[in-house]
Amino acid sequence: MHNSSNHSPDQLYTPPARSGKHKIFIGMSPGVGKTYKMLEEGHRLRQEGTDVAIGLLETHNRKETAAKAIGLETIPRKEITWSGVTLTEMDTDAIIARRPNLVLVDELAHTNVPGSVRGKRYQDVEMILAAGIDVFSTVNIQHLESLNDLVARITGVVVRERIPDHLLDEADEVVVVDVTPETLQERLKDGKIYAPEKIDQSLDNFFQRRNLIALRELALREIADNVEEDALERGTQDVTLSAPSCNIRERVLVCVSTYLNSLQLIRRGARISGYMHAPLYGVFVDDPDRFLTKEESLHIETCKSLLTEFHGEFIRVSDLNKAKAIAEVAEKYRITQIVIGESQQSRWKILLKGSLTQQLLKSLKDIDIHIIATGKKT
Repeated sequence: MHNSSNHSPDQLYTPPARSGKHKIFIGMSPGVGKTYKMLEEGHRLRQEGTDVAIGLLETHNRKETAAKAIGLETIPRKEITWSGVTLTEMDTDAIIARRPNLVLVDELAHTNVPGSVRGKRYQDVEMILAAGIDVFSTVNIQHLESLNDLVARITGVVVRERIPDHLLDEADEVVVVDVTPETLQERLKDGKIYAPEKIDQSLDNFFQRRNLIALRELALREIADNVEEDALERGTQDVTLSAPSCNIRERVLVCVSTYLNSLQLIRRGARISGYMHAPLYGVFVDDPDRFLTKEESLHIETCKSLLTEFHGEFIRVSDLNKAKAIAEVAEKYRITQIVIGESQQSRWKILLKGSLTQQLLKSLKDIDIHIIATGKKT
């Protein structure tokens, strides 16, 4: 006879009905206030009745941050001995056993000490989420894997601790904690970010104003991209959605033709995309009623190679109506800027049919068109 008071091992653990939700607080650099903001929201939710616990907090001796943690339960860290040295890490097993509604985890990109079960803190967070516990975490934009090379070029610093992009993509919410570069530099000078002996060195290196401006733009653009992708996904799922999608990120399209000035247009488009940190595309519309000459084919291949050198994507379509074809490509790739050469047609043809540029201006809305005056030679 089954005794309800005795539990079998299978009954001791009930798999979660859902995975936990993940909210990431992201900023352009240390000191913007990500941890403070996370703790602030933790307090608010606790007051509303949510069971909140701190899984891992790094105050870096910042008094305001340490004070903000007072009143929130902290789950003790786990001690790990490696090569005779005892260090501490987040105790993931203890967090899962405690099962709060929400756990706060600082520095998502942190590499765990050797001897830990998992190599990275974000992997611990994935375990906590899988257990059905919600997580708030913090990270700086320079730790994102896909931005690593760009951040190194901007700052001269190669960031060793990185997180995969899918963490940001899969997060339920991403919040940018934003301050101006001037405010951040003031915080640094006031000793609110690093110890006094580190201040001058930091201002001369990572915390230079130009670095902070570029990193801030990276953080804001990254989140804008996420917002745009989410809006597009919701738009495709909801057939009743009638409002046009909003292109937040700039995307540049160069209109390539058999004229030699196309190479100039690609270079100009590449400069525009560089200024805007925007993806670059090139489009060539084949005329289905005629074959390209050998010279024209070689020219188009040269255009394609040049575009590839600029890390652009070459698109080739066939249509009698060039304006319509370009407009369709612009819509498909969510283009915001089009680069096109001045018309090489005779004035009579333009009067009779209108130039390609005029046709595009009529059919495209909310897209900037750059008409580049060039000669027929590059």
